Amino acid sequence: MATIRILVGSVYGGALLTARSLKKSLEQDGHQIIVLENPELEDITGNNDPVLICTSTTGQGEIPPNLLPFYLRLRDELPQQPERPFGVIVLGDSSYGDTFCGAGDLMEEAFYETSARKVGETFRIDALETTEPELEAEPWVRQWVEHLTG
Repeated sequence: MATIRILVGSVYGGALLTARSLKKSLEQDGHQIIVLENPELEDITGNNDPVLICTSTTGQGEIPPNLLPFYLRLRDELPQQPERPFGVIVLGDSSYGDTFCGAGDLMEEAFYETSARKVGETFRIDALETTEPELEAEPWVRQWVEHLTG
């Protein structure tokens, strides 16, 4: 079983609710899940735990305020995370066009720059298509965990 760190970026609570729901579900399968609502860079240094980024997108494709300090430090300091597995779940609104789910793209790019290894495809959840992102994310996260352990 894996210890997984979920980094949360949330403005109105949808991404946080999704992360908490995934925690509950994955813990039932025996995984240890750490949900970080205000992540610090130190939360990912000194360990090799897989990281799941679960963030909403704000403004014009931007990272939510609670995740922004982490993102800026990650980009500035680039702590090398060779082969650390990571995945991305991003919530957005497709009516924003080109900036749809932009926060997920920014986080993915930053993790790539640290030599982390992306597992699976980014899971994009469109607010125009669902009001329950936590239910949409569950099947995806189960497959993601299988790729981690298999």
